[in-house]
Amino acid sequence: MMAEMEHPTQQGVCRMIGYCILVLCLLPQMTWATVSYKQGDPVTLYVNKVGPYHNPQETYHYYMLPVCRPKEVHHKSLSLGEVLDGDRMAESLYEIKFRENTEKKSLCQLRLTEKEVDQLRDAIEELYYFEFVLDDIPTWGFVGYMEESGFLPHSHKVGLWTHLDFNIEYNGDSVIFANVSVKDSKPVPLEEGGGGAGHGAVGTGGGLALSFTYSVHWFESPLTHARRAERLRDYSFFPKTLEIHWLSIINSLVLVVLLLGFVIIILMRVLKNDFARYNVEEGSCDDLDQGDNGWKIIHTDVFRFPPYKSLLCAVLGVGAQFLTLATGIIVMALLGMFNVHRHGAINSAAIMLYALTSCVSGYCSCSFYTQIHGQRWVWNILLTSSLFSAPLFLTWSVVNSVHWWSGSTQALPASTVLLLLGAWVLVGFPLTVIGGIVGKNQAGNFQAPCRTRNIARQIPTQPWYKHMAVHMAIGGFLPFSAISVELYYIFATVWGREHYTLYGILLCVFAILLSVGACISVALTYFLLSGEDYRWWWRSVLCTGSTGLFIFVYSAFYYCNRSSMSGLVQSAEFFGYSLLTAMVFSLMLGTVSFWTSLVFIRYIYRSLKMD
Repeated sequence: MMAEMEHPTQQGVCRMIGYCILVLCLLPQMTWATVSYKQGDPVTLYVNKVGPYHNPQETYHYYMLPVCRPKEVHHKSLSLGEVLDGDRMAESLYEIKFRENTEKKSLCQLRLTEKEVDQLRDAIEELYYFEFVLDDIPTWGFVGYMEESGFLPHSHKVGLWTHLDFNIEYNGDSVIFANVSVKDSKPVPLEEGGGGAGHGAVGTGGGLALSFTYSVHWFESPLTHARRAERLRDYSFFPKTLEIHWLSIINSLVLVVLLLGFVIIILMRVLKNDFARYNVEEGSCDDLDQGDNGWKIIHTDVFRFPPYKSLLCAVLGVGAQFLTLATGIIVMALLGMFNVHRHGAINSAAIMLYALTSCVSGYCSCSFYTQIHGQRWVWNILLTSSLFSAPLFLTWSVVNSVHWWSGSTQALPASTVLLLLGAWVLVGFPLTVIGGIVGKNQAGNFQAPCRTRNIARQIPTQPWYKHMAVHMAIGGFLPFSAISVELYYIFATVWGREHYTLYGILLCVFAILLSVGACISVALTYFLLSGEDYRWWWRSVLCTGSTGLFIFVYSAFYYCNRSSMSGLVQSAEFFGYSLLTAMVFSLMLGTVSFWTSLVFIRYIYRSLKMD
């Protein structure tokens, strides 16, 4: 059995990966086919969720509020991405027919208790908005109206919108756009104590009787169905914050060019002088009786394998996995696979790609682990598979428990949890094992230009500016500074309600981040070796990997000073997943930094004259 595991057939592995890739490619295309209507055909309007305006991730089912609802609620079948996005679509009582206008049609009559009136008032005071979905087009509106004015006397008015105007655009036999308006209606006042009268409300001894109505207006649009995403992008129910995207990317690009140019020119001049000095006399690379100092004198120690080899290889493997995953997501986005009407498509693709790229982490980790003479390869595979998945599960458990306790739609149902667990158990973990076995069997020898002595050289005392904390501060701050301007806009979309569509800019930012990290790692590694300190293995990972710490600190700054988010639910979601995001950036940049440093070290020691 073990022999069969160690030599899996290449054809079987390729077939398994091919099936998974086929599913991944077809997934974003399966549930968003064009729907054609004839005049008078019913157009289903789904109610989705409500939540505080300033807490985008704190959402609840629309029918949690005392509103008009059918006797039996029928939910729409949702994709994995929609469930992960907190969608809980259910059929509504609104009767909308294609290209048929409706004026002041009655939706329902409700008699609310005092407790239900107080619930509506609390929702309005917290600026609750709702989201409806019509033909995969989201529409938003506020539950009610609140006005505060004056100091003495103080005026506090709260009103409920009981009439909605649906404005729908069409072209031929398809729906192009839809929105909800309340500009031609007046809110029903909700007075303290549950009373209220006028504007369709009738006092009922401490409760309230309400009459809900709606209107539907159809307008012809010049846009075709294939271009209807442009209409949604131009719609501005939520504030726009992405107007100066290109200015920020140009600013970052100029910074990167100056930084890279400075480091490359200076470093190459220094290396040229080093080569000229070290290669004046012919000699063996293993000759220890030389008067030179600097990085040449530690040539017999620089390739000495580090402690915690299994953990180092696991970090490199998972970092390579996330580099592959991030590149795949950006490429899929540039190919137009994440249309704004495809709810949660990017979530589904991320889950599938994470499972599929597990083979990358297993292969890279176990291959390098075997090269540096690691013996416990089974433990290495287990550590690689759990290095990120274990913190992810722990964080998700805490966040999901908070959502479940508050009744939020962000709490995943048991069926979705089992589906995600099955994806990891049946796809992710087996691919990690397969990749690890293939990497172990195909691993060659570690390519070191110089032999390593058995006895390690004593490391001289280092000045303060060469300590790890200083290098981590420099190596983390410079990559962060290159993306800090763009990071604000990314946060505004991830933790807001905008649809991110400028994926070309995202690709540029990603390339800038990796370029700066690689360049800084080479410079810091050279400074480390020039001080006759050969402990570069972990240092190269941690120096630029500390960028994740800066990103997490920035996320806390953004939460406190750039957003209006508050409350336990939103805070748990924000800081939990910000911590995971920082970890992902640390793994990716640490991996890039390590491999760049390794290539650089091999180059400089291979360039020495040797007999």
